[in-house]
Amino acid sequence: MNYSCPMSFKQIDSNVSRITSFIVASFVLAYLYFEAVFILYLIAFDFIMRLFITKDSSVFYMSALLLFDIFNIKEKFVDSGSKRLAAYFGLAFVLMLIVAHSFHSWILTLLIAIVFLTCSLLDVFLDFCLGCKIYYIIKKIYPNFMS
Repeated sequence: MNYSCPMSFKQIDSNVSRITSFIVASFVLAYLYFEAVFILYLIAFDFIMRLFITKDSSVFYMSALLLFDIFNIKEKFVDSGSKRLAAYFGLAFVLMLIVAHSFHSWILTLLIAIVFLTCSLLDVFLDFCLGCKIYYIIKKIYPNFMS
C-alpha cells in the first residue's frame, strides 16, 4: 500500500496532530491520577468540537498549533481522512472510559485507558498511527469509506 497517496484528497499536518495526541494523553493520565471524570468530559467535548463543529473551536487543537509555532516544528502533511478516523476512535475510547467510570469499574477503566494511551503514545513518540493503518486497510476494501 502506498501511504503517501492521498485517499481523501485533504491534507493535515501530522505533527500538529501528534502534539494534540500528546495533550489528550496527558489529560487521560491526569484523569487516572485524580480520578476526576470532568477531565474525561473535557476530552470528549474537545473531540466533538474537532470532529463535528470545526477544528478551530478545539482548545487542544489551538494549544497544539501554539506549541507547533513556539517550537518551530517542521510541517509534515498526511491524508486527513486517516487522522479523522483515528479521532473517532479516540472519541470512542473516551466515551468508553466515561461509561466504565460511571459503573465504578476501576479495572475496566484502567484497561481501556492503557489501550487508549498505548495507541495515542505510539503516534506521539513513534509516529505510528494505529487508527490511520486501519483507515488504509478499510479504504482498500471500501474505497468510498468516509468520502
